[in-house]
Amino acid sequence: MRRWTLDLTQDDWQDAAEVDAVCDAIKAGELVAIPTETVYGLAADATSSSACAKIFAAKGRPQFNPLISHLPSLEACLEHGIFDEDAMKLAKAFWPGPLTLVVSKKPQSTICDLATAGLDTVALRVPAGPVMRFLAEKCGSPLAAPSANISGKVSTTTADAVTADLSASLSFVVDAGPCSVGIESTIVALVDGIPSLLRPGGIPRKDLEAVLGRAVIDASTPTRPDAPQAPGMLSSHYAPSAAVRLDVQAVQDGEALLAFGSHRLPGADGAVCEINLSPAGDLEEAAARLFAALRHLDASGAKTICVQAIPMEGLGEAINDRLERAAAPRPNTPS
Repeated sequence: MRRWTLDLTQDDWQDAAEVDAVCDAIKAGELVAIPTETVYGLAADATSSSACAKIFAAKGRPQFNPLISHLPSLEACLEHGIFDEDAMKLAKAFWPGPLTLVVSKKPQSTICDLATAGLDTVALRVPAGPVMRFLAEKCGSPLAAPSANISGKVSTTTADAVTADLSASLSFVVDAGPCSVGIESTIVALVDGIPSLLRPGGIPRKDLEAVLGRAVIDASTPTRPDAPQAPGMLSSHYAPSAAVRLDVQAVQDGEALLAFGSHRLPGADGAVCEINLSPAGDLEEAAARLFAALRHLDASGAKTICVQAIPMEGLGEAINDRLERAAAPRPNTPS
């Protein structure tokens, strides 16, 4: 595995010698970890079934779980998906950005069936993070890219975390520093005339509703657990090795503490390890720090991570969604 460290503040990063090598690896069907504004993605050519199969194998991801395809522009997305009026409104308002749209797949789309899990819909995103967008344009194909971590475990927001999980499966890891948003994209389905929120994420629901002028219904629990419409909908997901206890009023002996806000919980001084997502109670700061904090607390060796209550407003909806899935009963474990 090769590591390309780049500085996005430098105007010439797109001219780096590594660019051609990364694109050649993707075109050859290899896997590359690429940062976005949300999390690091495990990227492969979305038009290649064999390349996408490597994503599922590397992550240990079930193949009924569809992948998001990343493209450089709305115009490029229109080659693959059917956009109704609502989809166009959201795309124009929030792309590039942390929003994924699930729309009906065009018959002529070259995105492979493995990437869509055999569904007649396709999940498309134009990321704000410039590296994924640039490489998708440079490679000339959509890039399928779920989060670059072992399936079901905590997502990665730094190149070091990616390497710890997946180094043996990667041709390259592109290191552009920590991700700014820190939680995955919001996913909205627009296939039957009813905007449906499949996964809360980096765009709060109220912002979507302000653009559409109507409600976005909650559809984040799949009607069939073995056939989710989008990534991140499995009941157990984003899970550390430690158990997770939510909305705690006091810290128990031996627990690690994920704190939030200025109020200090009883028993906090006895925590094995403590991280405050945002002492000021800033939900954007908390979202950006969430996954790195969970990984750090998990590494403390504590058997349980207890979590202070986080408001269910704005990005708090997405943060709580990730924490609830992290705390859910794990597959093959007692409920």
